[in-house]
Amino acid sequence: MTDPRQTAPSALRNREPILSVLRAVLPQSGSLLEIASGTGEHVAHFAANLPGWVFQPSNRDAAGRASIDAWAEGLANIRPAIALDVTQCWPDAGYDAILCINMIHIAPWEAGLALLDGAARLLRPQGLLILYGPYRVGGSMSDSNMDFDADLRSRDPSWGIRDLETVSAEAAARGLAGPEVSTMPANNLTVVFRRA
Repeated sequence: MTDPRQTAPSALRNREPILSVLRAVLPQSGSLLEIASGTGEHVAHFAANLPGWVFQPSNRDAAGRASIDAWAEGLANIRPAIALDVTQCWPDAGYDAILCINMIHIAPWEAGLALLDGAARLLRPQGLLILYGPYRVGGSMSDSNMDFDADLRSRDPSWGIRDLETVSAEAAARGLAGPEVSTMPANNLTVVFRRA
């Protein structure tokens, strides 16, 4: 039988720094929706280390959902992965936190706006939207991120590293206050918005 688990080297590199931020900003318990859960390595690591939280992973891709569910085996606080496209369908439940790692730069800007729309609808009062990835800040970014941005745009002109100020303004327009920004390794940021 083939193991459905996929792997992403970046997940191994960034899961501990992201977990540190989650420990700092999340209360002891709650429910968290992860958007674009990728391989499932992140959610498995976070669930193992945050036992008071119930995690709902998601992925548009069936093979991705199979990978997530395989990584989640033995972790009772991870629900089965759901199909979720931020531009089309969202679950009905409310959440205390929504987490999205490395998506808004590898998707059209419309998907980023749809993510903010969904978070504004589904987050409970004082709920957190937590975004991780590279950003342009004050119009500038690191040389490595400039190269990454050029590579993304060469693959799809609608992709690219987003301006933190633009993301923050769009979040504020939807009632999401912030951001609280944590500097992360490899020129990334974790950005936290709170539903008023």
